[in-house]
Amino acid sequence: MDKFLFSFFFFVSLLSLSTSAGVMDLQYFLCWRVAPLFLLMPCGLQSISVHILNQQPVHVVLDSRLVLKARIAMGPLEEVSMVTWEREPETGIASARVTLATCPGRSLKCAGTRPNVRVSTEQQETTLQINGYSREDSGVYAVTVTDHTGAKTTAHCIVREYEAVHHVSVSINTSHSSLVCGEAWGTDPTFSWLYERAAITQTVGEIADNGTTLYVKMTPICGHFTCMVSNKLGYSTATYTAAPCETEGRGMMVAVVCLVLLLLLVGGALAFVLWRRHRHNNRGERLREHLDDTI
Repeated sequence: MDKFLFSFFFFVSLLSLSTSAGVMDLQYFLCWRVAPLFLLMPCGLQSISVHILNQQPVHVVLDSRLVLKARIAMGPLEEVSMVTWEREPETGIASARVTLATCPGRSLKCAGTRPNVRVSTEQQETTLQINGYSREDSGVYAVTVTDHTGAKTTAHCIVREYEAVHHVSVSINTSHSSLVCGEAWGTDPTFSWLYERAAITQTVGEIADNGTTLYVKMTPICGHFTCMVSNKLGYSTATYTAAPCETEGRGMMVAVVCLVLLLLLVGGALAFVLWRRHRHNNRGERLREHLDDTI
């Protein structure tokens, strides 16, 4: 019916063009005959598009659940006839492509190729769910939507394993008085710093926005600086040890001197008490001997 209306208006417009004459008739034709055609064309020429809503790349923890959602946009005259979910290695080997689920027909009832694969599809959205994610499930996922005319459109999404943090290291940049923290290949690493097992203060230094760099304000640089890198799977640390701070040496010396003085005081007091007791005992014995002699 829509194609018939489009053809009818187009035929009437051509007929008007052939019978018109002069510039005014041509302008009249352009304004009142061609304009309706442009208004009608978008409705008939709109095609289906699909877009995966997940932020890419998607990182998934092993043995957890992978969920991918895709939005389907289509015109009022379009209809989805099939939705297909596929996966292939990120290297791009086409022969290794695997079909995960297909949703044919108007009912769009989906059939997964494995027990842990579930797909639900409506006219405007399709969702893929894989339970018990494994390393073999990593790769490039593709969702293909086919309309009633057989035209296909595809959207892709990269899915990778969520990695724990590994091999944290701290290096010093003496020219800029800064410490740089590095990490091997962890997913979504978060960086934090400690100085002598306490949070960094303004007197010690300032942490850059990305957290990997610590600009040290204290001079000279001394003590212990620890970088801690963490994500969902745990954390790992690395420590940079500079020369001992002078205050630490003085504090240790003061502590040793105080301890020695305390021992001397205790020893002196103990010696005084023993001396007094010994003197009192000797005086008593002499008094007793004098009384015996008098009697």
